[in-house]
Amino acid sequence: MMKTVLFDFDGVLADTEPVYDIFWNEAGKRYNTGIEDFAGVIKGATLPDIIAAYFNDRTEDEQQTIVREATAYERRMPLPAMPGAMEFLHLLKKRRVTMGLVTSSDMEKIERAIALYQLDGIFSAIITSDRVTKGKPHPMCYLLAASDLNVSPGDCLVFEDSFAGIRAATEAGMQVIALSTTNPAESLREKASRVIPGFEGVTFEQFLQWL
Repeated sequence: MMKTVLFDFDGVLADTEPVYDIFWNEAGKRYNTGIEDFAGVIKGATLPDIIAAYFNDRTEDEQQTIVREATAYERRMPLPAMPGAMEFLHLLKKRRVTMGLVTSSDMEKIERAIALYQLDGIFSAIITSDRVTKGKPHPMCYLLAASDLNVSPGDCLVFEDSFAGIRAATEAGMQVIALSTTNPAESLREKASRVIPGFEGVTFEQFLQWL
């Protein structure tokens, strides 16, 4: 049976994690979080969850300043595609595989990416941070995608890169394939059904073997 395929965005379709690392590691130091590799700790989390979890002791003005800085950075940051990712999306679309996008980024950024990559009509459902009240690792975003697509969570295959995202999809009851684009492959093997380096050169026959 062909599964519905759900994609995370950052670190899966777009090579944006190194760009985020620069901003959040600098912000972590500048705002004295005391957390080493702050960017690594918050991977997969929505901006509201980051503020609530790590800056809840700050004044409202300081919290809003961090939100404005992060939002402004995201709006101007480059969105380089992962090698082979766009080709893989079009390959699945050609074979009439139903696809959804589930991301901790906001809709404004995703709309920019869709226009940049010419992805109109690729995704039958898009779940962004604007639509969830509990971000990854909570399964809400993935359960919402399954509901939007009118499919059972057990009939979904998810491509994720972050520990938070993998946990969210797993707790939603979905099969997860992890990409070792953000974390080492050995750290992912026990958390996902399969670990792959990326989509470059992947054929439809290979994809079918993953189901």
